[in-house]
Amino acid sequence: ALIGGHITVHEALLYQSEANRGVHTAGSGRFLRDFPGRLILYPLQASMCAIIFFGGEWNDALVAAICGLAAGLVEYALSCVGGQAKVLIDVVVGISTGVIGGLWYKYVEKCCLSAIFLGTLYWFFYGTAFVIGLLEIIAGELETGVTRFVAVSVKTFVLSLGASLGLMLSLSSGASGTWEQSENEHCNADFTKGQWWRIPIYLLCSVGVLGQYRLQIDRYWCALIVQLVAYEVQYQVFNGLAQGHTLDHLDTASSNIMGCAGGVISACVLSWVINISRKFYCARLLQNNKSENTRLTDFIFWFMRCSVRANSRLGINRKTEIQKLDMGKKLKDQHEELNDPSHPRDHIELQGEDEDLFLEITVGSQDINIWSILMPAVYQLVPGSVIARFWFQSIFPPTEEIEQGIEATLKVPMVSQESVFSNLMVISTSLALGLIFGFALVQSYSFCLGRLTQFCFKETDESIELRKQRQNMMEGMYTAGESPDDDPASCHELSENDDKME
Repeated sequence: ALIGGHITVHEALLYQSEANRGVHTAGSGRFLRDFPGRLILYPLQASMCAIIFFGGEWNDALVAAICGLAAGLVEYALSCVGGQAKVLIDVVVGISTGVIGGLWYKYVEKCCLSAIFLGTLYWFFYGTAFVIGLLEIIAGELETGVTRFVAVSVKTFVLSLGASLGLMLSLSSGASGTWEQSENEHCNADFTKGQWWRIPIYLLCSVGVLGQYRLQIDRYWCALIVQLVAYEVQYQVFNGLAQGHTLDHLDTASSNIMGCAGGVISACVLSWVINISRKFYCARLLQNNKSENTRLTDFIFWFMRCSVRANSRLGINRKTEIQKLDMGKKLKDQHEELNDPSHPRDHIELQGEDEDLFLEITVGSQDINIWSILMPAVYQLVPGSVIARFWFQSIFPPTEEIEQGIEATLKVPMVSQESVFSNLMVISTSLALGLIFGFALVQSYSFCLGRLTQFCFKETDESIELRKQRQNMMEGMYTAGESPDDDPASCHELSENDDKME
């Protein structure tokens, strides 16, 4: 809105300050935004993740919910202390998860420890940053990309090591044997396969992720659609290719690329629909562009007005949304009076509170950030939990029995033919390529549509500029300048540019 010249710098700074204080956030959003209301998200996400992603069953979901609540309380307490205490969050969360899981396994009921640990720690994994780091490396931004890459790996190892230490403390001894027994006897990777409730469980997990990302609740519906599309495409492609690729990872790479690309395309389509609808809705509220009033725009305004009223009754909207409708009616009446020659009104009059609403409508009419609804979907596809699984395999390596004589056997660590790094690169790189491929398809379509529109119809300068801005959806992704340190061949191009400037 500021770049487009719709608001001043002062208004932009004022709105930013109010947004940080939660002035423009619904009451329900403020409840999930900060502690203690935020605590309800931890057990929800932990329990659902344990089932949908990590081979857990219903009893494992219960333990994961308890561990998730404990993890939330730990983060809440250390955040209240502040200062250097925040550095301890990862290790203390890991230890508490390991202790609770180990005690439950020992004294209450046998369970899948990996599902409980990974489901609980899923909240703290930075898998999205890992993929974005690889994306930056591919784009040439090596410094930030490598920094993210290393930081995520170290953070995930700290969480995994903390959970392993907690398991050791709760069991006194035999942590490695307990882990292996749990993996072999109490984990069921096919628990959700073919079940009708797989999708509802995933959507519940997605709701927890959206709460973690502090997304507006009235925008959950579009983010859930993107998450579901990305997950289903990845799931169906993987199952379709799994039988023919038992000796390689091409099924995993293909499913990741298709899943990410599907998520990007669905996010772009939904954002386009939302942007058009918000434009017509805000224009109608402010009584702008009356020439565009058609049956379609009338329907869009009616539908969005009904949605606003319904969301307000449910308490998931800002209180100002109803006030905007009232202000829109007031502006409509004043416009009719202004256009009536027999009426004495000669200008549109706004009160102080109306000016604040006007500013909020102006900001709200701008295009939404595609990443706001795409990033949660990418978060659920990225390998944060995969990194942790590999680290757990390093801490508790699987064993094999070697015969020592006629009746004696010896358990030794199994030598894996696959390295942690190679598996990690296949998964994370394929996800990064999926993002690139998806955005490339969308940009190609936008470019072709723009050319066709220019050829067949006459566009205004404003519409051409807006279309070009929307085509630049990957801004910041491929902005790294060429450097001789990274690409010696770029020296020749730089010298040529210098000669031209001279």
